[in-house]
Amino acid sequence: MDKEKTLELFYKQKELLDTFLLRDAISKEQYETSLTGLITKMNIAKEDLDIIITSRLILRKWRIEDAPSMFKYACEPEVGLPCGWKPHENVQESERIIKAFIDHHPYCYAICLRGDIEHPIGSIELNLHTSLCRSEDECELGYWIGKPYWGNGFLPEAGKALVKYGFEVLKYNAIWCGYYEGNNKSKRAQEKIGFVYQRTEENTDVPQLNEKRTANVSLLTKERWVSLNS
Repeated sequence: MDKEKTLELFYKQKELLDTFLLRDAISKEQYETSLTGLITKMNIAKEDLDIIITSRLILRKWRIEDAPSMFKYACEPEVGLPCGWKPHENVQESERIIKAFIDHHPYCYAICLRGDIEHPIGSIELNLHTSLCRSEDECELGYWIGKPYWGNGFLPEAGKALVKYGFEVLKYNAIWCGYYEGNNKSKRAQEKIGFVYQRTEENTDVPQLNEKRTANVSLLTKERWVSLNS
């Protein structure tokens, strides 16, 4: 059995254990024992214990060796500039950014296609303590995806999976998101995920580009998310 199929089977079985635990059908001790046994039996590596699987994607943590894949897409001006960051100039820059993700961004994930877990096509993250967050139980969603994969619904798919993780596992009560005026692709992705427009902020600083832009702010509360998914 290849790695991807093994991971899919593992997470299906883990989801069943999670359900038993939530319903008090097993104790926390029984859960931990069963999960440890499952990890050992299926030879699951530590780095694979924090992935999210959707119908077409796998979200996993970034690795230093992903730098060439990141650079392949992050060097395109059409990818970074609408999001407010400069195109990457070389693989070494992508490597430095991945290292920062690993060291300081615990909920930043590489977006990979099912069937090709080794080559990321984009990035998605729940950012903590941003200027939009009003309390400790809030975070902010950020994302980008390579130009060849635009228009396929991959970002809404990844976004829905990560906000589910944010609400169910991380226990956040609200998730913010934003887009700069004119970035209609990001706007549509947020709407498909379930975000609701809140306000427009004029003359917002864009530090990496040394300019100011008009920014639109959206919000998805846990209450709305539950209603959308009930």
